[in-house]
Amino acid sequence: MGLLVRASLGVMPWDVLHQGLARQIGWSLGAVTVLVGALVLLAWVPLRQRPGLGTVSNVVAIGVAVDATLALLPELHALPGRIVLAVAGIALNAVATAAYIGVHLGPGPRDGLMTGLVRRTGGSVRVVRTAIEVAVVALGWALGGTLGLATVAYALAIGPLVHLLLPRLSVRLPDQTAQATQVRADGRASSRSAGIGRPQTSQTP
Repeated sequence: MGLLVRASLGVMPWDVLHQGLARQIGWSLGAVTVLVGALVLLAWVPLRQRPGLGTVSNVVAIGVAVDATLALLPELHALPGRIVLAVAGIALNAVATAAYIGVHLGPGPRDGLMTGLVRRTGGSVRVVRTAIEVAVVALGWALGGTLGLATVAYALAIGPLVHLLLPRLSVRLPDQTAQATQVRADGRASSRSAGIGRPQTSQTP
């Protein structure tokens, strides 16, 4: 998030919505962010999502990380440098999203909405995440939020990137490992049974 802010080429899709709501109701951006997070958590109820340590940590860690990034990273005025920051911000956010979802300690409010919809609808992460980001950008822009090239790039790229990275960064839980082992054992047993029941061909001419 901090890299995208310093790039000055457009904020993340959810921040477009936060800006638009802040302008409409006169609240601070931070207060609106908390409000939206609480409302999104309420949407978890029909999706049967359960919050966890990662849900709380998401809120706290993001705030600390953004403040630290903005304090350490100076503003850039050259366009090539700003483009690099925007690309790096999108890529690192995809890695971070896949990593903390993959440890199964509970996603953040907005990512939990994505994972809940994926589980309930059977859709892919790529399609569901992209649909959410595009809808959020459109609503935020209609409410007066700012929209930039990085916003569009983020909305279109974050879904496919998370879809690609999530299997590679997910931690296999013990029960999942046991199930995979049992499936392999059943497969070997079935192969042996098929071999035993197969008629033997005579080698005598």
